[in-house]
Amino acid sequence: MVHEITDANFEKETAQGLVVIDFWASWCGPCKMQGPVIDELSEEDKNIKFCKLNVDENQATASSLGIMSIPTLLVKKDGKIVDQIVGYHPKEQLQKLLAAY
Repeated sequence: MVHEITDANFEKETAQGLVVIDFWASWCGPCKMQGPVIDELSEEDKNIKFCKLNVDENQATASSLGIMSIPTLLVKKDGKIVDQIVGYHPKEQLQKLLAAY
């Protein structure tokens, strides 16, 4: 399951455990490709929390984190940012990246 998060609950929702946040927008073509990959991963790996943050509706968080391009995936572990990847990435590549954590 992918959790929709906002500026208001970003810190609370991403403070514990391993969390992947997908920064996206409805008009973004690569975001539309990345979305289903994130959905699949969320169903397969219950040890990781997957979240989506719409940058058009939640500009404060994206701005404060310096998110300049979408899709951007931010990986947080126990509240600390441990990785950031920009652009579309296939499922296998993301699985390898997340296995390191």
